[in-house]
Amino acid sequence: SPSSFILASIPGLEAAHLWISILLCSMYILAVTGNCVVMLIVKTEPSLHVPMYFFLCMLAAIDLSLSTSTVPRILSFYWFDTREISFGACLVQMFLIHTLSAIESTVLLAMAVDRYVAICHPLRHAAILTNTMTAKIGLVAMARGVLFFLPLPLLLLPLPFCSSRMLSHSFCLHQDVMNLACANTTPSMVYGLTAILLVMGLDAILICLSYVLILKAVLRLASWKERVKVFSTCVAHICVVLAFYVPLIGLSVVHRFGKDLAPLVHIIMGNVYILVPAVLNPIIYGVRTKEIQ
Repeated sequence: SPSSFILASIPGLEAAHLWISILLCSMYILAVTGNCVVMLIVKTEPSLHVPMYFFLCMLAAIDLSLSTSTVPRILSFYWFDTREISFGACLVQMFLIHTLSAIESTVLLAMAVDRYVAICHPLRHAAILTNTMTAKIGLVAMARGVLFFLPLPLLLLPLPFCSSRMLSHSFCLHQDVMNLACANTTPSMVYGLTAILLVMGLDAILICLSYVLILKAVLRLASWKERVKVFSTCVAHICVVLAFYVPLIGLSVVHRFGKDLAPLVHIIMGNVYILVPAVLNPIIYGVRTKEIQ
């Protein structure tokens, strides 16, 4: 195994590293501030101690952890030109990124189920989704993420790597590191794809299914005004789901089919995937939720 990897910089924009770092730092500060404010509001306001807002706190904590595991290292690269990251640190960062993304996907699914039960079975909502059940769902989400994505760095450990140590992102991703190996990476590739399909892919399908059932229930309401009022409670969650899955799908497509694309595309898609959901989620819920306002 190599002692270190070299993080990618934006080609042709070396002179603008300071301005790029200021932009990234501003987004990171906004993400940290917004998510901390959401968690503080939910903690201090007893009326928000319900499953929907506990899930929102979980989402904020995940976004904080995901951005903190990557952005400070990216900023040190732009500020101090520390382009190298050790092999061990790279594997740890890779594990954190994929595991936290899996946990976030599970929490988004739980929030979709919460909306389904609240709309389709309102009288049973309090009995089904208790605070204890919410805590258990959070623990299951953590265990699911760790169990599915812990094998990824373990599968890379025994592989020999080529002389090239240049990554295509400013942080470590499984597909990116795996492409630098000089051995058969089929087991690692198959497992990585299977894990993503069984976690993010399955969650996306179940979220869509929950909204199909919600739409059926909404359309059975008598007046158009009632339909809009009920479905408006789901708008914030739909926006958050899109903010998570659109960058995820875009990054996956770039990795699978964009080998001939300019390096700038890979770096921008990676940074969007890491920062945009963390920045947007507290803004979306702050704008769309009267209780948070």
